[in-house]
This record gives sequence, C-alpha cells and structure tokens, in this order.
Amino acid sequence: MKMIDGKLHRYAYLLVYGCQMNQSDAERMMGQLRTIGYERTESMEEADLILINTCCVRETAEDRVYGKIGEIKRLKRENPELIFGITGCMAQKEGDALIKRAPHIDFVLGTNKVHELTHVVQEIQAEHGHVVDVQLGETELPDDVPVARAGSLSAWVPIMYGCNNFCTYCIVPYVRGRERSRLPEDIVHEVEEAVKNGYEEVTLLGQNVNSYGKDHKLADFADLLKMVDKVPGIRRVRFMTSHPKDLSDKVIAAIRDGEHLCEHIHLPVQYGSNRILKAMNRVYTVESYRDLVRRIRAAIPDVSLTTDLIVGFPGETDEDFQQMLDFLREIRYDSAYTFIYSKRSGTPAATMENQVDESVKKERLNALMAVQNEISLAINEKLLGKTLEIMVEGPSKNEPSVWMGRTRTNKIVLFAHAGEKPGDFIDVRITHPQTWVLKGERVS
Repeated sequence: MKMIDGKLHRYAYLLVYGCQMNQSDAERMMGQLRTIGYERTESMEEADLILINTCCVRETAEDRVYGKIGEIKRLKRENPELIFGITGCMAQKEGDALIKRAPHIDFVLGTNKVHELTHVVQEIQAEHGHVVDVQLGETELPDDVPVARAGSLSAWVPIMYGCNNFCTYCIVPYVRGRERSRLPEDIVHEVEEAVKNGYEEVTLLGQNVNSYGKDHKLADFADLLKMVDKVPGIRRVRFMTSHPKDLSDKVIAAIRDGEHLCEHIHLPVQYGSNRILKAMNRVYTVESYRDLVRRIRAAIPDVSLTTDLIVGFPGETDEDFQQMLDFLREIRYDSAYTFIYSKRSGTPAATMENQVDESVKKERLNALMAVQNEISLAINEKLLGKTLEIMVEGPSKNEPSVWMGRTRTNKIVLFAHAGEKPGDFIDVRITHPQTWVLKGERVS
C-alpha cells in the first residue's frame, strides 16, 4: 500500500498456474480487484493482496503451489495486513484442508466462485477471518464480471465451463463441474468489446468446445464460430480444446469456409491403441479418430494438427506403446504436447492395477518425443521458401533484434526486426525451418 499524490494505492500480485482457462479466470479476478482499488504488481514484496490461481491436473503443479504457500508465510509474518487467497482447481479439490495445513491463508475460493472475489476480499478486510467457499453448483460466471486482460494482442474468451467426459485419468470434471455453455450473444458481445479495445485475435476457450450449446440448444459450436467470424474488425479466431468424439463435419466446414477462423485444430488423442483408449474412457477408437483426421485434411488441406499424448498410463505394455509410435508416424502431427501419466487422487485410474514404473515412463516419453521431433521437422521443412502471414508478437526471449510472430496455423516464426510493432500483420518468407520454430525474412 502506497500513498502517491495524496491517493492510496493498493497492489495485488496474481500467480497463475495451469491452463488457458485459469489465465482467463485470473483476468476476471483482476478485473474485479480493480473495482475496489487494487492495481496489479509484479512484486510479491509490495503486494497488499496475493492470489494464487491453482491447477491440480498434475501432481507437480500442486507441489509448486505448496512451495509458494510456504514462501508467502514469511510475507504474512512481516505484514499481518496482507491478504492471501487460493483459487482455482486445487482450491476446489482441497477446500478447507488448505487452511488447516497453512493457517496463514485467508480465503479459499472454488472454480465456480470467481465472481465472489470482491465480496470475499472486502469481508476479510473488515473481519480478518477465514473464508472457504468451494460449493460446486451448476451456475456459471456471470457475464457482467469486469475483465482486466493480461495480454495486449490476443484475448481469451471462455465460451463454456466444466466437462462431462470423465476420462479416467482426469480430475477436471470433479473440480470444474458439469458443462455449462454461455449464451451466444454474451460471447459475441465480449468478442466485440475485445475488438473495440484493440484485440484483433481471440481464442475461444472450453474444456471441450465441441460440446458448446448442448445444454441450452440455442447454437452449437459451428454456429458460434460463424457468429464470431462475422464480428467487424476481427482478424483471427482460434479455439481450444477439442474432444475428438464431438468434432462434427459442420465444425470442419465452418473452419473451411470461415474468413478469420484459423487453420489450426488442437485435437488431443491421448493414446494410439484402442485398449488404452478404452481404459482412459476416451469413447472413440483409433479407427474413428483416423477417419476424423482424414475428413479434416480433405476439407482443410493446409490445416495444422496438434495433440496431447500420455505415456505410462496404468497397464501400458510394450505392445501398446509400439502401437502409439506407429499411430504417431501415421497421423503426423505438426507438434504434440507429451506428458507422463500422473496419479490424481479421486480419479479411477489412480487405483488401477499395473501402474507403470517411473523409469519406464521416462524411457517411453523420450522415445515418443524423438519420433515426434522427426515428424515436426519434416513437416516444417516443407514450408521452406513459402511466404506466410504472421501476427507480430514482439522480441524473442534470447535476442532483442530478433522478433517473433505466429502464423494462422499457430507456428512461431523468427525474423530480423525492422521497425515492426506488436500486432502488425506482415508476410515472411521461410528461409530456415526448424523443429520448433521457423526462421524467415520479411517480404515487402
């Protein structure tokens, strides 16, 4: 808290773990905090309020949160007026057990309680007591919650909350609740407001965007894509994440025919054998997934396909893993996010027999990544000499004179900076394709 020009300034430090939905929730939290006089700071030391928006999809994420909770105990001791809260999926999962473990936490808010933040903070300011609210109902975030967007180029826009799929390894349905779709007019209005504020790219978010509208039946996901595509001033529309069982031909056609809908589909397969897919409760088969990819590529020849892959799922055999590698070589993803299976208490997979040894998991992960890296490089090498439109994002992390941008297919391109500004759309000829990035030169 500082007095500047006779005015009291309060500062909030937000630490966000996990997925894009957590990032979006944090933007709505900061938007609320601004209405009661808080400004965002990048320094925990000067913060009057510290908020950790948590993830519990993997054990490593929880371990990092507990480490940070311990670190903040010193700050609370030095400044008893500091307010410290935990929100997000781990808060939903653990509830008041967090405060029992770390009494210096002032409040714990579940995933459905983002909109209660200002009320809770004001209550603690007045009473200095503990607040725990993790009731998981069927309500969704109200649409009048203010948003303080963290980025300046691309806007996260949630279109639905929750998940109905109950994959056996996943904690999300238990901490995010059942699927609830926002009204299409509210989503379109948020996109319009983002464009008015200078955002030319939006990413529509949901645990399974393809299920959008199944509850209210006012519009399905393809309908929504068409509505957003027509928003004046929009340049690029992305979405994530897709569940293969719900990606319809109507959605494929909408992407094919859309002017601003990017030719990139993140389509998590998770595994490449029917036996493991069934154990994961993924509902589709290798054959149906293969047919879906065929239809996508027939309709959108230049599409970029990315995926998620899990190794070491309980019961995974050498034969299963070989099928996974064969499937990877057949489908040929542009890139893949690869994970080692991690037990999540409360999920069916956590108690399954034949848990895979950690050393075997690591060996298989390395083998999987080696195959995918070969495929990614081969796909990128086909772009040598091609001219691609990128949206300029800014300087690269390692070299200020080298800037980066992103193609419609979500590939990162590095180029020599020559006066471009973040948000500019420019053409770049690819001169040096690599596994993870493309290097190029600007085309006048």
